[in-house]
Amino acid sequence: MLTSPVDDLDILLHLLNYSTFCLCLVSKIPSIVLVARAKSSKGFSLKGLLLELTGYVVFVTYQIHHAAPSSTFLEYPILIAQDTVLLLLILYYNGEAKHSLIYIALFVGGWKLVTLQDWIIDLAMSLCTLISASSKFASAQCLYQSKDSSGVSALAWSISCYTCLARMFTTIMTTADIQVLTRFTVLSSLNGFVLAMIFHYRRDVKKVE
Repeated sequence: MLTSPVDDLDILLHLLNYSTFCLCLVSKIPSIVLVARAKSSKGFSLKGLLLELTGYVVFVTYQIHHAAPSSTFLEYPILIAQDTVLLLLILYYNGEAKHSLIYIALFVGGWKLVTLQDWIIDLAMSLCTLISASSKFASAQCLYQSKDSSGVSALAWSISCYTCLARMFTTIMTTADIQVLTRFTVLSSLNGFVLAMIFHYRRDVKKVE
């Protein structure tokens, strides 16, 4: 029995949603394990992680506020939780654990602020792509300065590449929200760029050895 194009698209949409969710369940685990084992945050950008967390919080708040299908952002609370664990580890190994409560208070206060008025959350979403893109640039800058990607997980960045590409297609097939689509298009490109840097510096280290 032949399936209609609509049925095929529906199957593809479910496949992309479920695969994205499942991958995001473990996407930050490789990075967390690397930092914990090395007892060092070398190669990680604290600024990049903070910007990424900000982008995640704004994005999921925007999606909930505009009643987007939960399947299109269900992975974000999980990503926020994993990034929080990674942030606490980095602060600990940087000897800045005492600053963790300050960061938590700032994030909670910022989240409360963007939910006060409709125009605030829409403005925050307009800036969200810039914020998230800045986090990728900060990570790229950190890699460029250290010339060492041994402490950065290529698997985690590969998962980020796939999930952003998947979300491009799910956005097109569901809400067609231009702001959201622009966000995922930009982040897919930048994730790919950082991943290429990771492999480049890893190859250079092997040549030296």
